Amino acid sequence: METQLDPMKDDLPLMANTSYMLVKHYILDLDVDFKSKVIEGVIVLFFETGSRYRKTSSTGKEGCQSQFDETCKMRASEPCHIPVTNVSACSSKTNYNDFAICGKGEDTSDTNGNHSNEEHASGISSSKDCCDTENHGNKDFLLVLDCCDLSVLKVEEVDVAAVSGIEKFTRSAKLTDVSKELENLRNQIVHELVTLPADRWKEQLYYFTCCSQAPGCGELLFTTGTWSLEIRKSGIQTPTDFPHAIRIWYKTKPEGRSVTWTTDQSGRPCVYTMGSPINNRALFPCQEPPVALSTWQASVRTAAGFVVLMSGENSAEPVQLREGILSWYYYVTMPMPASTFTIAVGCWQEVKQQSFTAAIQTNREFSLPSSQADFRWHEEICGHVEYPCRFQSPAARLQAVIPYRVFAPSCLMERCEEHLLQLIPQCLSAAYTTLGTHPFSRLDVLIVPSNFSSLGMASPHIIFLSQSVLPGGSHLCGTRLCHEIAHAWFGLAIGARDWTEEWLSEGFATFLEDIFWATAQQLSHDEVKGHQELKALLRWRRLRDEVQNSEEELQVLRPKKESTGESSESGASVVKHGLKAEKVFMQVHYLKGYFLLRSLARSIGEASYLASLRKFVHKFHGQLVLSQDFLCMLLEDIPEQKKSGLTVESIFQNWLDTSGIPKPLLEEGETWKECQLVQQVSGEVAKWIQTNERIRKSGKKKRKQDEVVFQKLLPDQLVLLLESLLEGKTLCPRILQCLEKTYQLREQDAEVRHRWCELVVKHKYVPGYGDVEKFLREDQAMGVYLYGELMVNEDAKQQELAHKCFAAAREHMDASSAKVVAEMLF
Repeated sequence: METQLDPMKDDLPLMANTSYMLVKHYILDLDVDFKSKVIEGVIVLFFETGSRYRKTSSTGKEGCQSQFDETCKMRASEPCHIPVTNVSACSSKTNYNDFAICGKGEDTSDTNGNHSNEEHASGISSSKDCCDTENHGNKDFLLVLDCCDLSVLKVEEVDVAAVSGIEKFTRSAKLTDVSKELENLRNQIVHELVTLPADRWKEQLYYFTCCSQAPGCGELLFTTGTWSLEIRKSGIQTPTDFPHAIRIWYKTKPEGRSVTWTTDQSGRPCVYTMGSPINNRALFPCQEPPVALSTWQASVRTAAGFVVLMSGENSAEPVQLREGILSWYYYVTMPMPASTFTIAVGCWQEVKQQSFTAAIQTNREFSLPSSQADFRWHEEICGHVEYPCRFQSPAARLQAVIPYRVFAPSCLMERCEEHLLQLIPQCLSAAYTTLGTHPFSRLDVLIVPSNFSSLGMASPHIIFLSQSVLPGGSHLCGTRLCHEIAHAWFGLAIGARDWTEEWLSEGFATFLEDIFWATAQQLSHDEVKGHQELKALLRWRRLRDEVQNSEEELQVLRPKKESTGESSESGASVVKHGLKAEKVFMQVHYLKGYFLLRSLARSIGEASYLASLRKFVHKFHGQLVLSQDFLCMLLEDIPEQKKSGLTVESIFQNWLDTSGIPKPLLEEGETWKECQLVQQVSGEVAKWIQTNERIRKSGKKKRKQDEVVFQKLLPDQLVLLLESLLEGKTLCPRILQCLEKTYQLREQDAEVRHRWCELVVKHKYVPGYGDVEKFLREDQAMGVYLYGELMVNEDAKQQELAHKCFAAAREHMDASSAKVVAEMLF
């Protein structure tokens, strides 16, 4: 191996040698079996020779000797017999348009049950002895894919030259060496196919599918390690000569960490990708580094009654293959990192749109955003690799609300109808008003099971939302929806070239959620300012607490500093702290990133700042960026008199490369405390403290406390009120009872209820223990640290409650959450 990596350490290895070969397209053909909790099938990968080899291979085969020089010790096993799936050549007369919409309807599931896989004591499985002694001094080239928790059954080269009608892609092939003629021809076909112009995308998908069904032309040697799948072809010593289309038979393991098998809120089985720290390498062999931007097609078969949702440009309709089995087909034509591939299979019900949402969409569809005046550059050629780009489509540029659907377990449909359905078009329209063209053509929103460890997760064409955002009015649901919608631009259309720079995604989404939500609510200028100051104060308090209670090295937004974005010669690298369980629950990248962007906006003025954001989107969509790409562009556009000493270097030093509270943020002071919404809360806190003192002094006698009039507060104000009371002196039980009754805290959103539960735990308020138990059961995305608070008081009842809740939830709990909670409890 290039580096010996300890899988028990905190860094996540990215093993794929993308500098030598780069995957351009995946075709997945999968069966989902809920009885065995296994996803099984075939994946075909189409490659281009990597950039580093193309640059250095002029001297011949010496340009790329394998960096992975491990000694293999294993015993050979017989190649598995895999019945070939439908390899009948595709007819060249097929209508590409029909294909792209409907997908293939073939039943390729006859391979079920026919695989065998011998597990070796060494943990390495292979189709043949793949450590042949090199007799000639030259080593075979080794293709390395990211792979974990998968049973790989067979790997073979695909004979793309056997496809009917493929001759059109061979015209430019220059064949000289007769012995290598066929191999060169196959690689030439793949090259021509992956480089087709964007306006031929339907034809491209059609031929990708045809090639994926072509017969094999020889098994390839492979080994599986803890983090990788290594493939080679005997006698092939360079990436250029290595097969550029390969087929892998594999199956997932029930304990695999890329997907979670669980039950939904209605008790029905489901499986979904939950944003695992190891991404998708336990779902399919892939290249994980962000630089491996690829497109994909996927056919997924499962039992009737289940719905398959996925990252895909099309709203798939199921095709019945045989009685009781349905097939779902999705495709993506915008190259994306493999980590963004998302799937959810369950008995989801579509929450149908009511007439009012259709009216909102119609009314807003053609309302040009104020930002269109800044869009002079949208006629320019895009800077990304060629694909069918919505920024170049006049119709897409006028689409304020993209088509959307909502799915949920049956028991949550009414709650979704209450707020979520009407919020989606409002939030989409607000995002369009702020940033312009939606990067993706449609959106599915799914309410995922209660074991989901976050409030939301955005992927291409699909957003997962926690059930925790549904109760308590529209505020938490709307703000979280705005946050995830913002990721369509920042995090997906524009990705971080180095995953350690999470702030480029989360900081931007946190900053923009306030702007989107204010626009969606149509607030006045003064209202917007007040809400944003209140939010800034809440985030400041959260950042302060997190900095005080976390490891310093986890507080740095650019932990690799000057080496950010660098990888090894082969393209392999590590994501620093990528496997650290606690990191999943930290918000420092959200919060420090937000405060940096807020500071920049205040320096140059919000209008100019938003114009710069729109320019950045149009310049860098479809590409990967580093912090300096944004900062350099922004500072170039700022007039000298407004820069006030701002440089890329000073921003790195003050904000991105150091732990703790950024110096400029400390100097700014907590000016937001002067805002009216905050002062209103301060007044209410004082009333509660005074009332508490009066009750204490009066003992059990009831006096005039009932005469105190408390004002109605917004959800964010309630959060600040409860946090302030948490920091104060002990409250008596009657005050806690009155507090709950006054604000109906049990009916509030999850952020408010979380603070209420903290008050209950702090004061050992037994009548509220049921609220804590309910929160830990239903709001797992937010309740992790409540376990710690239950344990730290060293109260027998509270500790018993913590153990009881954990025992009930542990089996289906997210792995990172379970690990953190177990460390608190045991």
